[in-house]
Amino acid sequence: MEKTLRAATVPALEAVPGLVHGFEQRLGPPGWESRDGSRRRVAEALAPSGRLLLLSQVHGDTLHRAPWDGLPQGDAGMADAPGMILGIETADCLPVLLVDPRRRVVAAAHAGWRGTAKGIARKTLDAMVAGGSRAEDMIAALGPGIGPCCYEVGPELVPQFGPGGEAFFAPGKGDRLKLDVRAANVRQLREGGVPETQIQGVADCTFHQADSYHSYRREGQGGGRMISFIGFAQ
Repeated sequence: MEKTLRAATVPALEAVPGLVHGFEQRLGPPGWESRDGSRRRVAEALAPSGRLLLLSQVHGDTLHRAPWDGLPQGDAGMADAPGMILGIETADCLPVLLVDPRRRVVAAAHAGWRGTAKGIARKTLDAMVAGGSRAEDMIAALGPGIGPCCYEVGPELVPQFGPGGEAFFAPGKGDRLKLDVRAANVRQLREGGVPETQIQGVADCTFHQADSYHSYRREGQGGGRMISFIGFAQ
């Protein structure tokens, strides 16, 4: 697996028996493999643990419950049985992984600024709670994404984040603002009842760390994607 998949992990998820997770790191330069090639490579690397389930991500807040076939449109998935490995593709957006170790249920969400503004992390958490999980049992891991150091946006985005959303913006160059997508998602999880001590992550900036991550802002449309994944092994 080491030759075909390199991924960062977090200690809290590593400690969950039978759980497979990771935030993929790039193995080659932009354009070294196709999108389909990337998906096949990661799926083959994870095959001993289960089937990789991906989505056609549209920057929304639709959640699918595994298993499914093909690439349904949506930006979050949930699985309650072993052998179903949920995958999220990113290249600046934030991957959010959730696990309920007590019920052995997992979820994964794709949180760009649009999904974050729509509350994708909180809605995914709430779906798990509606299914019988307790927020206080959850462990969350937020993966690499573009950081506020490098993510400048227009002021028109501020109202999209609702009351108190201005806290996630800081002055940038001119009239531009620096957006902290990670902080916004952490707040959603905390307000949903996940203890702060159970929210971990890999806080790398995808734009800044070109040696490890693809970045849409840096590479453009032809750049690659990383696949973050979570699931219980079969």
